[in-house]
Amino acid sequence: MAYEFISVEREGPVTVFTLNRPEVMNAVHSPMHFEMDEAFNAFNADPEQWVGIITGAGERAFSAGNDLKNQATGGSMAMPKSGFAGLAQRFDLNKPLIAAVNGVAMGGGFEIALACDIIVASDNAVFALPEPRVGLAALAGGLHRLPRAIGTKRAMGMILTGRRVSAAEGHELGFVNEVSTQADLMATAKRWAGQVAELSPMSIRASKEAVYRGLDEPTLEGAIAGQNRYPAISALFRSEDFVEGPMAFAQKRAPNWKGK
Repeated sequence: MAYEFISVEREGPVTVFTLNRPEVMNAVHSPMHFEMDEAFNAFNADPEQWVGIITGAGERAFSAGNDLKNQATGGSMAMPKSGFAGLAQRFDLNKPLIAAVNGVAMGGGFEIALACDIIVASDNAVFALPEPRVGLAALAGGLHRLPRAIGTKRAMGMILTGRRVSAAEGHELGFVNEVSTQADLMATAKRWAGQVAELSPMSIRASKEAVYRGLDEPTLEGAIAGQNRYPAISALFRSEDFVEGPMAFAQKRAPNWKGK
């Protein structure tokens, strides 16, 4: 499908989503929310696509977040049920996502990255939740995902000051997995994606679902006891991959994953 404000490319089992409004630092407005929603729907439904990478067009920004100028001039604020960028409230996507953050990731841009499972950042990347500076709040998941990622006190130190955090500090705080040069950023993200794609897609989906659902359980005992009820884990047990993995190990050969 052709899009106006994003681009989508498929490289083997990896889908690359690019936020494509570089003239406004890839800020997100209503039409972009809906394009991202459609793109993630297609990715989720495609059995041949196993891993996603999200990045921004140009060298300045991953995304500056909500397009405040568009909002201030009466632009529509409508967005799909899946939330900001078609992702913030998409809780049924078990395929892993990698954020390749090239430059500024402010407000909603940072929230897009936080909604991903892995964040790699260029050494000039900058992260912040500065919404209180303009009378808003990071309600697209940032106020909840950041404390879960780095702990309450560290998160509050960012949230209550709106301060900017470098890629290096983000790595130290724990929400950035790896820092690279800007020139090597996409190669780094694709290396991570390739490592994920080497593994059983069914196992990866089951693992992602178990981690996030388990974090919502009040106790470790409850998380472990409840995991066999999760759909992706049930699907794993019924899958061809569940048979192929042990068989390939016994035959001393590389597995031929089907993702089903």
